[in-house]
Amino acid sequence: MAAAVATAVAGAPNGKISDPRSAFMRAYDRLKSELLQDSAFDFTDDSRQWIDRMLDYNVPGGKLNRGLSVIDSYKSLKQGKELSEEEIFLACVLGWCIEWLQAYFLVLDDIMDGSHTRRGQPCWFRVPKVDMIAVNDGILLRNHIPRILRRHFREKPYYVDLLDLFNEVEFQTASGQMLDLITTHEGESDLSKYSMPVYRRIVQYKTAYYSFYLPVACALLMSGENLENFIDVKNILIEMGTYFQVQDDYLDCFGDPQVIGKIGTDIEDFKCSWLVVQALDRADENQKKILFENYGKADPSHVIKIKTLYNDLQLQAVFLEYERESYKHLIASIDAFPSKSVQEVLKSFLGKIYKRQK
Repeated sequence: MAAAVATAVAGAPNGKISDPRSAFMRAYDRLKSELLQDSAFDFTDDSRQWIDRMLDYNVPGGKLNRGLSVIDSYKSLKQGKELSEEEIFLACVLGWCIEWLQAYFLVLDDIMDGSHTRRGQPCWFRVPKVDMIAVNDGILLRNHIPRILRRHFREKPYYVDLLDLFNEVEFQTASGQMLDLITTHEGESDLSKYSMPVYRRIVQYKTAYYSFYLPVACALLMSGENLENFIDVKNILIEMGTYFQVQDDYLDCFGDPQVIGKIGTDIEDFKCSWLVVQALDRADENQKKILFENYGKADPSHVIKIKTLYNDLQLQAVFLEYERESYKHLIASIDAFPSKSVQEVLKSFLGKIYKRQK
C-alpha cells in the first residue's frame, strides 16, 4: 500500500524515517495522482491540468510543519516501536489532509483580506486568469479531504472519529474567522473594543485548533487513543497556538517580508492583533489619539505612524518578555505530564516555533 514512501523508510531502524520530508512529498504525489483520477468526476484535459496546477501552487508550498508534526507525534506516541511502511504512509496522509485544510483556509482568507502575497508568491486569486475562480478552488480543496480519508481510512476503526475531528476543527476555525472579521468591523467604529479576552478568543478558534491540536489529535487516533482522555493535552496545545499567533502578529509588523514570505497588512486591515491590543493597554491619551487616527489606514504614512508608536511603546521588548514567560510556563505545564511520550510530542511542537523568524 505504501510503495510511494518505501524508499525513504527502507532500512531505517526502529521505524525511523531516513528522510521525513522526502517521504512526505512522495505521499503528496500519490494523493494528487489519486485525486486527478477520481472516478466521481469525468475530467477533461483542461480541468485536470487546472487542478494539478492549483494543488501544486497552494498545498505543498509552506513549511509543512502541521503535516510533518503528525508523523513526529505518532512516532513519539509509539515510544520507539518499529513503524510499518503502512503506518508511516497513513501518518503522511493525515498530515497532508491538514495541509489541504490549511490551503483551503488560506486561499479563501487571502481573498477576504485582499492580500497580495503568500509564501513568497502572489496569492492564488491574484494569479492571471484565476481571480474569483479561487473561491471554487477553495471549495474543491475542502472537498478533497473526505475523499482522501475515505480512500485510505474507511476500514479503520477510528475512521468516523477522524471525520468528526476534521469537521469539528473546520467549524471551530471558520467560526474563529467569522469572529475575526466581525470584530474588525466593530473595531473600525470603536478601536477600544479590541481587548485581550477578545483577541484570545479569536486566536483560539481561528488558529490554535487546526494548527496545533489537530496534528496531535490525528496521531492519537492512529494510536488507538480516545481523545476524551487528552483534554489537558488539548489545553496546552491551544495555549501553544495562542503563543504562535502572537508571534505571527509580531512578525507581521516587525518581520522581514523576504523571510516570512508575505507583506504584513494587519495595520492596514484594522486587525485585532496582539500589538494593537498591547498598544491600547499602554498608550497615554495622546498616543491613543494617534492610534485612533491612523490605525486601519492603507496610506503608508499612516502605517509608519503606527509602527513608530509601537516602537515608542517598546512593544518589541514587550513581545520578547511575553515570549520568555510563555515558554517557561509551557515547559512547566508539559513537564507535569506523567507520560514521557506525550511530553516528547508537546516539546517537539514547542521546539519548532520557539523564537521562530517566519
